[in-house]
Amino acid sequence: MRLNLKQIVACCGGQCVVDPIDMRTLALGLTWDSRTVCEGDIYVALHGERVDGHNFIDQALRKGAVACLVMQPIDAQLRLLAQEMGAAIIEVPDTAHAISDIAALWRTHLTGTIIALTGSTGKTTTKNLVRDVLASTYSVVATQGNQNNELGVPKTLLNADADTHYVVVEMGMRGQGQLTQLCDFVRPDWGLLVNVGESHIELLGSRDNIACAKAELLCALPEGRGAAFVNLQDEYASFVRDHAHLDARQITTVFFDGSAEARARRDQLTRAEQQLCAVWAEDITLDEQGRPQFMLHASGFQHETGSLSPIEEVAPCTLTLRGVHNVSNACAAVAVGKFAGMSLEACAQALRGAEPEAGRQEVLQARGGFSVINDAYNANPDSMRASLATFSAMSVPGRKVAVLGDMGELGSFALACHRGIGEYLATLSLDRVICVGELAQAIADGALEAGADQRKIVRANSLSEVLGDLDSWVESGDAVLVKASHFMGLERVVEGLIN
Repeated sequence: MRLNLKQIVACCGGQCVVDPIDMRTLALGLTWDSRTVCEGDIYVALHGERVDGHNFIDQALRKGAVACLVMQPIDAQLRLLAQEMGAAIIEVPDTAHAISDIAALWRTHLTGTIIALTGSTGKTTTKNLVRDVLASTYSVVATQGNQNNELGVPKTLLNADADTHYVVVEMGMRGQGQLTQLCDFVRPDWGLLVNVGESHIELLGSRDNIACAKAELLCALPEGRGAAFVNLQDEYASFVRDHAHLDARQITTVFFDGSAEARARRDQLTRAEQQLCAVWAEDITLDEQGRPQFMLHASGFQHETGSLSPIEEVAPCTLTLRGVHNVSNACAAVAVGKFAGMSLEACAQALRGAEPEAGRQEVLQARGGFSVINDAYNANPDSMRASLATFSAMSVPGRKVAVLGDMGELGSFALACHRGIGEYLATLSLDRVICVGELAQAIADGALEAGADQRKIVRANSLSEVLGDLDSWVESGDAVLVKASHFMGLERVVEGLIN
């Protein structure tokens, strides 16, 4: 970001309660965390649930902030400090909204392609894969971690330089209209819909409503020049295309499909649909650690000559990420890379070096000689099944133990969804399953009712009880999967096992 203070004041509808030395001073970054302020940054004072950012304005000024955005009166001592530092104090109606206002202004300076993505499961992993594929050839800025909310989305735009080739923006969604609000200032050129699952069904009521909310991203793409990346494996693929009127609005559809049925599904498309750009996988296998190997296929993409490729391109691909579900995420990333002009081989090479993010099927080695698969960052029914399937397929010297906690935001569907996970568990080869949390007891119920060995199903009332059970049971060579929604705090189980 490179905006001067005069522009900042104007776009936020603010007023200077302390004038800077020079209104032409450039702001080079933005943060709402006083601990991360760098010289030249704007510090935004937010009202948080636990702390008020207005209490840290002095720290931000002393670290070199060129301006502080506030939404309440500032005392005389802080005014004097700002004057001494030559910084501005800018009062705005709403500091959180001001971040989006500044991002909207900076968006007008960005000359690269803005890629937004959303989905029920695998958003962050897919975003990372898209970033890694594109970064092997182009300059790229992407959402950090899972900062995909009303603060993280504008921050991603502000982290980009004016000439960054690609900006990859992950967008979260909890209700109707939220993606539309984000897209109003992000103004994406390309949109990627990873999938339509059951997350947030508590708020939206049905998968049809979830699909409509996710499709808001595709509805926001620019007519006549946008590109929509659609998961052909998803049962809502046609629904979201029709809902967003992609063909009528002359928005290019790019299909991706990472399923074992990709070829058969592609053969069922209409002749016109078969001419669209597509990336899919065939000959999918997993090694002993659950890492996929497959053949990438691509067709319909333009060559450097500008003509459509008359042939089907093929390249072998191997992932470090575990689980067959990541084949779909990889195909999505390759579809973006191919549409950006990369070769299929270059995309495959970039994928080989992709590593999982902390808390997402991250394999750690404990001092006791056993492995811990840390998948405790988030969970919904789709990701829970995928994680368990991957874990079950892994080859380990010892035994396999799964520690499963509650999945959130399922509303009236919660008990049925947890029970369904238990029924699925009964079909897998696991040596022990520990269920912790009120809703997770339905996982145990479902597993037992489906015929699971009751000696393998353990109910725990607390994380300390989980650790106590594992301490007495797990041995060298064993593997422990830890999976739950983030609010359960099962990362403490991971830390306890590792240490």
